[in-house]
Amino acid sequence: MTFEKVKKLLAEQLNIAEEKITMDSDIINDFKADSLDVFQMLMMLEEEFGISVPDEKAQELKKVSDIVNFIDRNK
Repeated sequence: MTFEKVKKLLAEQLNIAEEKITMDSDIINDFKADSLDVFQMLMMLEEEFGISVPDEKAQELKKVSDIVNFIDRNK
């Protein structure tokens, strides 16, 4: 369930097709996201899921699976 929501949000944020997003997708390498994209994505995820992502944790969220697992553990 979380993956579907994250996929939809990422598709909107990064302007990519949802079909291209998998759990193994790397946000920066696969989708060419820059640091501003990543920052905006994290803000959107925090708002959407009611979570807080500490800066040191944000560095570890490289793949879609990292994001989904973090949200599931913290919501």
